Amino acid sequence: MDPVVSIIVPVYNARESLKRCVDSILNQEYKEFELILVDDGSTDGSGEICDGYLKKDGRVKVIHKENSGVSDSRNQGISLARGEFIQFADSDDWITPDATRLMVRAARESGCDMVISDFYRVAGERVSRKGDIENGGVMSVEKFAAYMLEKPADFYYGVLWNKFYRREMMEKYGLRMDLAISWCEDFMFNLEYIRHAQTIYVLCTPVYYYVRTKGSLVSQSFSLPRSIHMKRMVFEYYNNFYKHILDETDYEKNRLQVYRFLLDAAGDGIVPPSIFPGSKKLGEERVRVCPPALRGTGNLKNLYREKKLLEYYLRPAALRNNLTFEDAWVMLCIADLPMPCRKKDLEDVSGMTGKKLSSCLSRLTSKGLIKTEEKKAGDSKGKLCSIELMKKAESAMDDFIVADKDCEQAFFAGFTPQEREMFEALAAKGRENIFNLLQ
Repeated sequence: MDPVVSIIVPVYNARESLKRCVDSILNQEYKEFELILVDDGSTDGSGEICDGYLKKDGRVKVIHKENSGVSDSRNQGISLARGEFIQFADSDDWITPDATRLMVRAARESGCDMVISDFYRVAGERVSRKGDIENGGVMSVEKFAAYMLEKPADFYYGVLWNKFYRREMMEKYGLRMDLAISWCEDFMFNLEYIRHAQTIYVLCTPVYYYVRTKGSLVSQSFSLPRSIHMKRMVFEYYNNFYKHILDETDYEKNRLQVYRFLLDAAGDGIVPPSIFPGSKKLGEERVRVCPPALRGTGNLKNLYREKKLLEYYLRPAALRNNLTFEDAWVMLCIADLPMPCRKKDLEDVSGMTGKKLSSCLSRLTSKGLIKTEEKKAGDSKGKLCSIELMKKAESAMDDFIVADKDCEQAFFAGFTPQEREMFEALAAKGRENIFNLLQ
């Protein structure tokens, strides 16, 4: 049976980082994939590392070839691929555990021809999030192209590794990397692919770690005349792309913006120092856990595990909607509580202090996601507050509900239907006992 996803990793002298990259792929939550490692004539033992994974995991395929460059490596990987979708990674980077799952879900549920995601920039021990489009979801190629006009040479649009492709489209239109050029070939591939697409899904969740230690044009010893020549070649692709996407009137309106590409330098922004917002120590962007608490037994550890499992699934959904995990958690609490309620009850259910809860409510109000009204309780025991989730919150709430279901499925993974039914019956009996004791 063919895999759903083919993940292609070109490998060239990547001994120091290859294990981290491959392990991040093999440890994906989503399992229905093949991993194609293309050894591009490595001389540092990377090829042997690839063969080691081939022996250990049946999902791994390895190609060994003479050194011919990353574009040819990707092309050979595409030709060998059997998946419905194709995903790329570079051997000195790595992906989040939910990367492939989120990409598959976005592509399947939306029916879009391509998924593009946010990513993390890694510089040493610092990490920051990168994404050019604030409001995600399904969009037309024309709308996506309008965003691209604003930052024409940005990595977000140009690279392969933050995107998810349909193999059928590659085969139908014969799409491959252009071996005649050695700069921006991935960007030109994307332009050709998007020309044949109908819709694109923007996934505003970072799923890829890009290590910012790679060579630039300068370090690759490009001469200035050669750089200018290649820039002009790429511009021809870029210019023709907009002539194809836009009608004549719209193209003329945007001609100056299109030509701005000639002045822009490729880049992905910066990883700010720790004193600036948006920069974190590597590892802080993930859900923080206490391993002994995860492994232990007892009521406190059970509560801890359940909370962390929900956070694991809810945090990416919050990021996708430009919210914090705390904001998403409060929204779920609001949806679950009968209104009106005492603010103290909301503090109790959410587990937040009054100050922290007020801060969350203020942020959600300013974003137009909730509407809050307060009035005195009839028994004079504090204030009642009525919080309404606004229509603008519907999309985010849909994502949070899906995250909650993912959490439930993860908990019950491996249960037989009979085991799950028995567990739920016993849990219901336990809940009834608690209710009778505490009411």
